Amino acid sequence: MVEIPLENNSETFYSHRERFNKLIQLRQEETKEAAELFYYLNRTCFNGLCRFNSKGEFNVPFGKYANIGYVRDLWDYARLLSAWDFSLGDFSRLDVEQSDFIYADPPYDVEFTTYSAGGFSWNDQVRLVEWLSSHPGPVVASNQATPRILELYKKHGFTLKTVQAPRRISCTGDRTPALEMIAYKNLD
Repeated sequence: MVEIPLENNSETFYSHRERFNKLIQLRQEETKEAAELFYYLNRTCFNGLCRFNSKGEFNVPFGKYANIGYVRDLWDYARLLSAWDFSLGDFSRLDVEQSDFIYADPPYDVEFTTYSAGGFSWNDQVRLVEWLSSHPGPVVASNQATPRILELYKKHGFTLKTVQAPRRISCTGDRTPALEMIAYKNLD
């Protein structure tokens, strides 16, 4: 396979994004080529955002960074992560041990929740909290601190903290910090 050019320009970016989406259509998203393209796209796109449209295509625009420190040798990360298991799919189907630590960072409880095909509805938020609250091991979750999110986690016995969190991504350019919730349970 030809090495993927890592160039910080829009022409290369959109060419690589088109190829990556083609691999998704061909159901080859788990190939080495797709992984390399995703690394490039995520480093080069707008604010490092990861977002897919309703067709399952990566649709984040070019990021226009002055300089990007691309890494070509990821072996140090591979060694570090070799004992980890990564899963894709519905959280309720994860094979979790009773003592496992779970950190959940679901889509924020805001109007826009369609970061992938199918989105993440209020019912999904409720299902997640119910699933997390049934786990006997340590759990930490974060979300935007909307009144209904705070009430949902409180109702399920989580300890809550709120913090002002900076905003790095905004379609309007508004970078005003937002109130975020950190919920935790079983951290003794």
